[in-house]
Amino acid sequence: MNFKGISYYLSLSCYPVSFLSFFNILYSSYFDHYLNLDSYILTLVVSFLSGLGFYFLSKNSEKNIKFYEKLILVFIVYFFISLLISIPYYFGNYQLSFINSFFEAISGLTTTGFTVFYNIKFLDPTLLIWRSSSHWIGGLFFLIFLILIFSDFKNDFKLTHLAYNPDKATNLFKDTQKTVTKVFFLYIFLTGLIFILFTISGIRLFNSFNLAMTISSTGAFLPTNELSEIIKYSSQKFLLTFAVTLSALNIYFFFSLFKNVNTKKKHQEDFLILIAIFAFSIMLFFSIKNSSFLDVLFNVVSSLSNSGLVFDSPPKNFYLFFIFLTIIGGSAISNSSGIKFLRLYILFKSTVFEIFRLVSPNVIIDQRILKTEHKINNENLNSSFFIFICFFISIFILSSILTTGGLNFETSFKLSILTVTNTVNSELFGLDSIDFFNLLTSSKIFIILFMVIGKIELISLFLIIKKIISRN
Repeated sequence: MNFKGISYYLSLSCYPVSFLSFFNILYSSYFDHYLNLDSYILTLVVSFLSGLGFYFLSKNSEKNIKFYEKLILVFIVYFFISLLISIPYYFGNYQLSFINSFFEAISGLTTTGFTVFYNIKFLDPTLLIWRSSSHWIGGLFFLIFLILIFSDFKNDFKLTHLAYNPDKATNLFKDTQKTVTKVFFLYIFLTGLIFILFTISGIRLFNSFNLAMTISSTGAFLPTNELSEIIKYSSQKFLLTFAVTLSALNIYFFFSLFKNVNTKKKHQEDFLILIAIFAFSIMLFFSIKNSSFLDVLFNVVSSLSNSGLVFDSPPKNFYLFFIFLTIIGGSAISNSSGIKFLRLYILFKSTVFEIFRLVSPNVIIDQRILKTEHKINNENLNSSFFIFICFFISIFILSSILTTGGLNFETSFKLSILTVTNTVNSELFGLDSIDFFNLLTSSKIFIILFMVIGKIELISLFLIIKKIISRN
């Protein structure tokens, strides 16, 4: 095991936390918010020294780590960086236990949005920035993991080769700087665009900043208790819907626009998702009475993007439908979780193909994936099906654990789906009243574990266990 190589990339992941700690220190000093200043200074020191320590540990090491080492790196990054992010929660003046602090931190880093706080509007402004910043860092890390960690075509269970990726890196260390820089600036561009749109629409600058970092990562940490306290006009609601939609699409979609490539050809997955959004919205608009089309559209987009934010709560009999939409997820190279639209497309098309072949064996069916040069083969079909099975195994395991922890079956089942899809509990699913602060410690621990599994998928854990067993 190349632990020194893993340490090198772990050291790089510490510095974004250091930068955001420094930003919060400046903000606290300038606006005289000294309540949690010491905790941000401590976070800055610990994260910076950790980065230096891991860097010196990795000196003269092989930086091109293997696939299974990449998977281990992802697990370590999520848990270790969450420890750093939990410092202001634990050492702040909010009397949070360690498990609650870590729960809030990993909920932020995985862009899930579960929270142990009761009244958000009474939190210190610097902590509000810290919460939305944890979403933003988590979104950046996840995009980098998708492009770099899962670019191994021999183990491409994320199907990244079926999405537009101009790098197609096979040597992690050789192409790291180029790829990370490109993803970073695309992510900055998306966040900046959303921030400018919110500011122009009349949203308060502080709220625009926090909301931009949250929405760009498809997260759900808000600077207030309710979204309606920030978004008050139809124009603002429309811009928010537009911003959430952008976040659910392939991050390279913007690169394609400026690169003058054939956007329609390279991003058919994204165009099909847009068609699905409007199709579901129109269907629900005529099904749900006394609801505006814009509210229905936002609820659909919020569910498909795995954000979970809501304006107008739907009727109870539509809760499961919106939970189903969270399972679908967004584009393959986006911050959304879930099974992913592309895998469902492969499974559905393969099923139709088999049915037609049984009815008419000589029929010729186009087996291309979204009209690309790739065709559906046994490898990506088996991968998609295995992911599908692992997804529901995760839900079954977690819901069983939560049921023994005191939650009823319906709540446990819904919460398990939202955990695995990294979607916040809200009125959209009838789960806004869950008290995470007083939830059993054992339940919190398993929710923490499955929030991470929701991002990197259960198959990753199976592959690591398989590798460990084979070595022994």
